[in-house]
Amino acid sequence: MGTTSGFNTDAFQSVRDLFEQNLAAGDDLGASITVHHRGEVVVDVWGGYTDESRSTPWAQDTLVNVWSTTKTMTFLVGLLLLDRGELDFDAPVAKYWPEFAANGKADIKVCHLLSHSAGLSGWAEPLEPEELADWDRCVSALAAQAPWWTPGTQSGYHAVTQGYLLGEVYRRITGLSFGELLRSEFTEPLGADFHVGLHESHEDRVSLVVASPAPDFSHLDPQSVMVRSLTSPPLDASMPHNRWWRAAEIPAANGHGNSQSVALLQSIITNRGEAGGKRFLRPETVERIFETQIEGHDLVLDLPMRFGAGYGLGSETIPLGPRACFWGGFGGSVIIMDLDAELTIAYMMNKMNVGLIGDTRGFIIAMTAAGAAALA
Repeated sequence: MGTTSGFNTDAFQSVRDLFEQNLAAGDDLGASITVHHRGEVVVDVWGGYTDESRSTPWAQDTLVNVWSTTKTMTFLVGLLLLDRGELDFDAPVAKYWPEFAANGKADIKVCHLLSHSAGLSGWAEPLEPEELADWDRCVSALAAQAPWWTPGTQSGYHAVTQGYLLGEVYRRITGLSFGELLRSEFTEPLGADFHVGLHESHEDRVSLVVASPAPDFSHLDPQSVMVRSLTSPPLDASMPHNRWWRAAEIPAANGHGNSQSVALLQSIITNRGEAGGKRFLRPETVERIFETQIEGHDLVLDLPMRFGAGYGLGSETIPLGPRACFWGGFGGSVIIMDLDAELTIAYMMNKMNVGLIGDTRGFIIAMTAAGAAALA
């Protein structure tokens, strides 16, 4: 078909073929796919267009908002602070952030933030979307409010709030904003083209997401945890079209990158703490990911989920190997790391489909890559 650029080994030609089929069928507009296997890059392809008018081809260095795939970067930073002994996942959040203890939250642990079980999946206080760019406003409101359910008993996807909660804990420990931490500890040492708080100098490389229809909550109880979580403020898929959104630090939702940078950063997990010839984490720290923190029906996603240290683990919803973890983003992006298969799979795209934590495109690509890896 020849509609994509980049590289793949012969063993993984099936991944490129599938991608080209998706582009030809219109399932994708523009996207990139990167696969690492046994420590080597075996797929690094990109194709399609950055815009709906199909006037600008997707390039190797095109950036796109990857939505909640950004959360995997907050998990990396948390593991780093754990590794250094600066953060204890089992400690109360208030140990690091004293104001957080207000309104019955003194016993909420860091692991509850990581596993979406803190009961703070949205803001009780009304926020305008633009206020997401005001870090102090967002974190002080979360520190002041009461949990919406008993913390530690059930997960309820903290779609936007998780990044502020974790990011403020990290800031209290290090004195650095999340974007600064990620840049100094991970993206600059690896040369990874990923940004939380996008500098205007990168604007000409951004592909604006093609927004999916807004979720319809009209048939649901407006006081339910799901509706309150996803409407405070409302999840508008066109938010990344605003410069204020791209410039802000929203560590659960506004990371800008591509499959190459996401795969490179998250290969640290697959490689048990190493990437680019550098060691970032001890192997035993990486193993903490696979300790189940919470399992069962998620109040916001309305699906059975299992969470380890931040990352999603295999469940009846997402069948994965025993030492594999993942997360995905609103509309389709996904990153999967399988330590036993030594496989990292990243898919980042601009055409959004309905789905808060990815959709079938990314998982079919992952299944195809896993099948190729099993035969390689």
